Amino acid sequence: MPRVHDVCSHLQNAFKARLSQTCIPESRMNLSLARILYREGFISSVTRGSHLGPDGQDYVPTTPDNVASRRLWLRLKFKNELPTLREMSCISKPSRKVHAQLNDLQRLAAGKPVGIVKPLRPGEIIIVETPEGVMELQDALKKRVFGKLLCRAF
Repeated sequence: MPRVHDVCSHLQNAFKARLSQTCIPESRMNLSLARILYREGFISSVTRGSHLGPDGQDYVPTTPDNVASRRLWLRLKFKNELPTLREMSCISKPSRKVHAQLNDLQRLAAGKPVGIVKPLRPGEIIIVETPEGVMELQDALKKRVFGKLLCRAF
């Protein structure tokens, strides 16, 4: 299982260090997280590459021989020299999985707490792992699916 908490802390530290780009291991889960962050405007691009840097114009497929060296390169986004991603924290951890039903997701979207999960702040997103894939809270509500709360980004 990909470690979501590693990606959360890595991205938060990369933004605090004001890096222009950073890489995370290539996996389906990490690609889904990166796509959501891109779509929500927290990062400016996602490209595949190796541990040495992003791939050029030539596409290099991931094979069993090179899977350990493949990375997703994320170009970080700043506005007025301030990071667009200020905080990224995990909700579910290896020692505590937090699952939410559809009514729990609706309460979170309405700005109400659900159990140990604090309500959404303006401009914040929650990423949910559902049977239909990893998606943002609002997308999960539109599709009327529920699942495990992975992380939140602000």
